Amino acid sequence: MSDSFEQIQAARRARMQAGLARRYAADRRFRLLGLSAIVFSALVLAFLLVSMTSNGIAGFQRAELRLTVPLKGTVLIDPSRLAQADPLGGLESAGLPMAVDGAADQAFGAGGAGLLGNSAWRDLGQAIIDKPAMLDQPEATVSLPASDDLASAMRGGGEPALQATAKRLMNEGKLVRAFDWGFLVRSDATSPQAVGIWGALKGSMMTMLVTLLLAFPVGVLSALYLEEYAPRNRWTDLIEISINNLAAVPSIIFGLLGLAVFLGLFPNWRSAPLIGGMTLALMTMPVIVISGRNAIKAVPPSIRDAALAMGASPIQVVFHHVLPLALPGILTGTIIGMARALGETAPLLMIGMRAFVASAPSSFVAPSSVLPVQIFLWSDEIDRGFIERTSAAIVVLLVFLLLMNGLAIYLRNRFEKRW
Repeated sequence: MSDSFEQIQAARRARMQAGLARRYAADRRFRLLGLSAIVFSALVLAFLLVSMTSNGIAGFQRAELRLTVPLKGTVLIDPSRLAQADPLGGLESAGLPMAVDGAADQAFGAGGAGLLGNSAWRDLGQAIIDKPAMLDQPEATVSLPASDDLASAMRGGGEPALQATAKRLMNEGKLVRAFDWGFLVRSDATSPQAVGIWGALKGSMMTMLVTLLLAFPVGVLSALYLEEYAPRNRWTDLIEISINNLAAVPSIIFGLLGLAVFLGLFPNWRSAPLIGGMTLALMTMPVIVISGRNAIKAVPPSIRDAALAMGASPIQVVFHHVLPLALPGILTGTIIGMARALGETAPLLMIGMRAFVASAPSSFVAPSSVLPVQIFLWSDEIDRGFIERTSAAIVVLLVFLLLMNGLAIYLRNRFEKRW
């Protein structure tokens, strides 16, 4: 009898050990699966960043021709004229374009002026405006943008004869790829050699500022009212359901709403950062309300009870105790909403922000573009130069997004409180 009991106990222990081994094995598999998911996500992110960065490096460069341009005695202009209105117009009248074309013909042979970009003389003119003492020098050795055809031939495209010319100039050290600082300060253009990102970047910053100023206070106040003051009835439930549904509405619907409402009220402000910011604020507001309500719910009720017990009024409880403690969670929702708004293209296309804008916006109601729309427009161009510029613009967008999120995370950690 004792032997039979011991055998039963041994069998039970064996089953327990086997079950325990299976649970441990399942735990190890789950951990391995989670680690694999993290590694896979990190690899995909690394691939994206490396791919965009490697392609974007070429977008930050342009083909330039090195040549010597005679100035003294050739460009006849009083240096004081450079301090007056339209100094580039004065240099044009003084013969700077002809001096540049003549120097190109002499440096690169007959037809050399055609190898330069149409606005090459403007680059030299801007350098002279910044440093008028250049006019006192006999000549200036400069690096000016090449034409689009020569830049394409440098990459292996275009006509064979032009490819041979590009190869010869490269071997002579006269045709080079140089970092284009002007890409960061110019606006859109019809030539990939002359385009810049500043107009779209400034438009994005202005649009995001309008979005934040409208969506953040309205969203936070709505969350506070719904969580702290609104009565619990079917109308409140209907509002909550509507807000949750708005957070899931496709962005193009908000674009149609902005087209119908905002442009209907302000038809002369088409493609303006103000209209774009108002449209994106409608899209961002539900996300801020939902995250704000969740953050307010997470504040312990004891905080409210203690404040009321010390004699604080209900509004003092909300704004002196509940809101500061919920602010980190609210900022997290704001980060998510603003990041989504920054990358949106469809609603901004609906309100006309796909227009060609050759200058940065001077006000919130001036025509403008934004980074996602600029990237979309450049990616639709056939010229390979625009494809490289598209990659560079994506890098700028990612950096802008990281800086914006970094600032929001800093503010969230700055106001975070623990209890």
